[in-house]
Amino acid sequence: MSSQTKTYSLRQRLLVWLLLPLLIIGIISLIDAYNSARLTADEISDRVLAGSALAIAERIFVNDDGDLDVDIPYVALEMLTSAEDDRVFYKIEGEAGDFITGYRNLNLPQSVDRSENNLKFSDAEFRNFPIRIAVLEGAASSSQSSLGYRLAIAETTNARNKMAQDILIRSAFRQGFLILTAAIAVWFAVTRALRPLYTVRDAIGRRSSDDLRPILHAVPNEIKGLVTTTNDLLSRIGASISAMRNFTSNASHQLRTPLAVMRTQAEIARRAKSDADRTSALNQVDDAIKDSEKMISRLMVLARIDSGALENLPDLNCDIAETCRMVCADMISNQNLRKIDLGYEGMDHLLIKGDPVLYREMLRNLVENAVKYGGEDIHITVRCRNVEDACQLDIEDDGIGMTAQQKVDLMERFSSGEYSKNGSGLGLPIARDIAHLFGGVMSLNDRDVGSGLKVSLKFPLFTDA
Repeated sequence: MSSQTKTYSLRQRLLVWLLLPLLIIGIISLIDAYNSARLTADEISDRVLAGSALAIAERIFVNDDGDLDVDIPYVALEMLTSAEDDRVFYKIEGEAGDFITGYRNLNLPQSVDRSENNLKFSDAEFRNFPIRIAVLEGAASSSQSSLGYRLAIAETTNARNKMAQDILIRSAFRQGFLILTAAIAVWFAVTRALRPLYTVRDAIGRRSSDDLRPILHAVPNEIKGLVTTTNDLLSRIGASISAMRNFTSNASHQLRTPLAVMRTQAEIARRAKSDADRTSALNQVDDAIKDSEKMISRLMVLARIDSGALENLPDLNCDIAETCRMVCADMISNQNLRKIDLGYEGMDHLLIKGDPVLYREMLRNLVENAVKYGGEDIHITVRCRNVEDACQLDIEDDGIGMTAQQKVDLMERFSSGEYSKNGSGLGLPIARDIAHLFGGVMSLNDRDVGSGLKVSLKFPLFTDA
């Protein structure tokens, strides 16, 4: 059962992470605005309540009988009336707590929210109504005596609650407008900021297997690494496709000739009237098969070199001196075409960077080229030395050598030119590509003395980092 990778919207994530803190700040701001509105409403209403209490206190006096009396002014209670149908309660009692006038059951609170001069304000409840009550302690004097009193005046909280709600609603409207404006601005900003991603997406979407050009659009620094990586991937895919096409084309081209020879010689052998003719034709088929096998082997090495260059082969090491001795010994034991003098000179051990398998193929190709194209009865010497902290590898023969033009032509793949009509044109290019793959260089030179060819290669030594 296949599973799909869960996807998400980058736009939605950005909007959430940008607007969520803004919304939280807005809520905190509203709570603070409500507290401020409540405090403001209480301060304003408390001032009115204090003014009413002071107005009543001015009308408290000691009568002729020596008792406290009060003439409550209408304006003192009128200033507490409001459009919210608030109710007003008051109570005046003597210094000893004896009731004088007002609402007898209006209890004076024991706790105080805040004090201002001789006034004490607190919240309470009376007749199931929440009230705000102010208590004023004072004394009324006459020519004969001075009597203390306590005046309590209270009002229901409808007006101040309405005032706080109005302030809160106006603050909420402003906050909501700001949040909505910010949300719209953030939406457009995020959309505009994400536009380069859509541009890159469209640019990649327009690409086909034949169109692997790099993406050259101007992009923000945040996605520049992504575009660079994508361009690198497109480049590697293009190189891989090109290598595959080259391999397919070269393989079909190079294998066509030996297959045609095999088909022709097989037909000749089928129609041969004598055993000698049949044997000769079959030998030609056998030679064509060997050539095909060698060609396929070299093409596979060529494909491995191309893929290895693309995949960045890890740092390997090879004892090139030991590899040279093994290749020389193998070539001597399997060489039956002609008598040659093949020898090795140089160090016993020398480590260089690279893959031993590819180095063996490189040396085998160079020695086989010298054997095949150097001429009869030649001397071939493989030398391996440490020169200036680098590996100097020479394959030298005293054969017919090469002209300057041949040295240029034969370094191209499948280009045997006039040097050999039977060559595949892959031996020297494969050796050169293997050398380049591991940081080496290869050159074709004349021998220092006499005729012949010297193939020189130079490689960096292997060091443990």
